[in-house]
Amino acid sequence: MNLLAWSPPEPGCHLAAASSDGSVSVITFHDNSFTHQLFPAHGLGANAVSWSPSLAPGQLTSAQAPGQPSAPLRRFVTGGSDNNVKLWDYNAQTQSWDNMCVLGGHTDWVRDVAWSPTPLSKSYIASAGQDRTVRIWTCGAAADQARAENWASVELKFDAVVWRVSWSLSGNVLAVSGGDNRVSLWKESLKGGWECVKTIEE
Repeated sequence: MNLLAWSPPEPGCHLAAASSDGSVSVITFHDNSFTHQLFPAHGLGANAVSWSPSLAPGQLTSAQAPGQPSAPLRRFVTGGSDNNVKLWDYNAQTQSWDNMCVLGGHTDWVRDVAWSPTPLSKSYIASAGQDRTVRIWTCGAAADQARAENWASVELKFDAVVWRVSWSLSGNVLAVSGGDNRVSLWKESLKGGWECVKTIEE
């Protein structure tokens, strides 16, 4: 296994695992028992997995009919050695995981992915690559996340392989670490784009 990730609590107790054999495992605990689903995700190896927030962007402020709350999202993103970032959504009718869309752009292995934990005005996903780049993917609140063309991408370039990306709990600061023994912090600027606000060197 390359990476494990717990889901948010709202959709239930789920643990996803990305494996070098290209598969993703999802273990679910419900009614005092465990169930396990295993499915192929990335042909050359699955390196990372990260769950989406349980609410869609803007859902905190949207009007809900009384007694009819929206079902929490059960969705995650994976990164693989096929250079792709893939979004997955649970299909309650088939009780299986559907590949919503594929985000391409990296030219080498995707080492890590991170879905911003806070449902802000947009959805944010960061992906770290062997190609010495981080891509920050954004999708507007009203846009369909299942359509790859709705995800805009900004590329951040680094001097070494990028190993890990991690969002702050508020969802607006991205930490990046790589093979140059540095950790850098990035924020979205008011003018658009992303800027490095702090670099920590060992």
